[in-house]
Amino acid sequence: MMKKTLLFVTGNKNKLREVSKILGDKFEVVAHDIDLEEIQGTMDEISIKKCQAAAEVVQAAVIVEDTSLCFEAFNGLPGAYVKWFLKEIGPKGLCDMLAATENKKAYARCTFAYSGGPGEKVVLFTGITKGNIVEPRGPTNFGWDPIFQPNEFDQTYAEMSTEVKNSISHRYKAAMQLQQFLEKQ
Repeated sequence: MMKKTLLFVTGNKNKLREVSKILGDKFEVVAHDIDLEEIQGTMDEISIKKCQAAAEVVQAAVIVEDTSLCFEAFNGLPGAYVKWFLKEIGPKGLCDMLAATENKKAYARCTFAYSGGPGEKVVLFTGITKGNIVEPRGPTNFGWDPIFQPNEFDQTYAEMSTEVKNSISHRYKAAMQLQQFLEKQ
C-alpha cells in the first residue's frame, strides 16, 4: 500500500526527523522550509495563523507544528515564546530563570495544525507532557531537551533514546491525534 504524503512546513531538521519516525509507518513526511511571520498570541492562535499562512504560500494541504515549554511558576511562560528565550539565553539560562523559586514544574506542549489547503478550516491537535525543569543533562543539539525531565522518568529528553522519547513526548501525543484524523480523511 502506498503511503500518503504529508507536507510538513518546517525548517527544523530535528522536528522533521522526530515526526518522520513517529508517523513514518503510515505517512511519508516531506519538509517544506519557508519563512513564516511569527505572530504574537496564544499557543492556539499562533498555530492557526501559521498554518493558514503556510497553506496560502504552498497552495496545498499542510501541517505545521508549534512547541511550547511552560513553567508553572510563571503561569505558563515562556510558552510559545520559548524559541526566542532559548536563542538568547540557552538551556542553562532557561533553567536559571527558576532559580529563585522552588517550583520547577513545567509542561511541554506540542500543537500540530492541519489545513486541507488555502481557505480551509485549520484543525488543531495538542499533546502535553508534564515534568520538571532540571540542570542541563545530555546532548545540547535539540533545543531545551537537556533541561526537561518528564514525570516518572529519571532522564531528560536529551538523555533518552530516540525510541523512548518518541513514545512519550508531547510531539508524539499530538502526532498520534493527527494521524488518527488523517487516516479518516
